[in-house]
Amino acid sequence: MKVFVPTPLASYTKNRREVQASGATLGETLADLDRQFPGMRFRMINEQGGVREHIRFFVDCELVNDLGAPIREGADLQIICAISGGVCD
Repeated sequence: MKVFVPTPLASYTKNRREVQASGATLGETLADLDRQFPGMRFRMINEQGGVREHIRFFVDCELVNDLGAPIREGADLQIICAISGGVCD
């Protein structure tokens, strides 16, 4: 499947914004990405195995939060990183 990589994670993919990955579920696909690009999964998945607060996954333009969610062959996966930080008064 085609995976669209956000700018904050592009350093893991040698600045490629589009890569290929495979997996029957979102979790398997992220594991495949981590095999190809070591360390990338940790930036999206926390120590407890949950999706980090600032990450969203869209499979064929549909929000997916469950790592066990099935992904059909030929789907597109977009990884979105929210921008955070700054000071609130």
